[in-house]
Amino acid sequence: MALRRPMIAGNWKMNGSGTLANELFRKFTSKLKNDSAEVVLCPPTIYLESVRQQLESTKDSLNGSLVRMGAQNVSQHDFGAYTGEVSAKMLKEAGCNYVIVGHSERRRMYGETSDIVADKFAAAQKNGLTPILCVGESGPAREARRTFEVIAEELDIVIEKNGTMAFDNAIIAYEPLWAVGTGKSATPEQAQEVHAFIRKRLSEVSPFIGENVRILYGGSVTPSNAADLFAQPDVDGGLIGGASLNSTEFLSLCRIAMSA
Repeated sequence: MALRRPMIAGNWKMNGSGTLANELFRKFTSKLKNDSAEVVLCPPTIYLESVRQQLESTKDSLNGSLVRMGAQNVSQHDFGAYTGEVSAKMLKEAGCNYVIVGHSERRRMYGETSDIVADKFAAAQKNGLTPILCVGESGPAREARRTFEVIAEELDIVIEKNGTMAFDNAIIAYEPLWAVGTGKSATPEQAQEVHAFIRKRLSEVSPFIGENVRILYGGSVTPSNAADLFAQPDVDGGLIGGASLNSTEFLSLCRIAMSA
């Protein structure tokens, strides 16, 4: 079995502050003890510089822990008259290592199609960013037993445009839309079933990619359910929403991932 380093990625969404960044890094430097898990902070764009400064000022006191920065969204365009958008090159220059693409809220609320998501995935990689690709089914789709069909479609268009080997430099996050922001969560068995399907789907084209790609769970992860979720063989950590805004809870999730 591949040795996949667990990851905890905190998606602040349109929340947070420079103060939260300061508080997190104070706790990181005193409580994160090793690099057995990777921690990624994805604040709103306006706070990227604040997080970058914290990374720079604490890098010698992080006890070897892997803490990185990511963005929540990226344009599929390199430059041009796209008011309000931010390019992958700009995010890279701002210090980002990762960027979330295809989050359920972007798909649902802003009309991002799977075609657009695949183009954003490509733009990120072209500019040296690792995309965190979000896939997942709605409540009605799950009730209709279309979970695997929906996720296969969302994966396949990215593969068609970028090739399976593109996932050698990508993360996948499974977001059950019926759980995101609701306080509900898939059971560990439900999460494992979908993660195993994703891994198998990629393995059919490239066994190497299927075995090595990291797949995060992203549906209302909390310190109370994280240990059981992260113990599943195909769950490699979490894409964390609400709990990433509470420094104590987020640190707890990081430590659970480090011991998974």
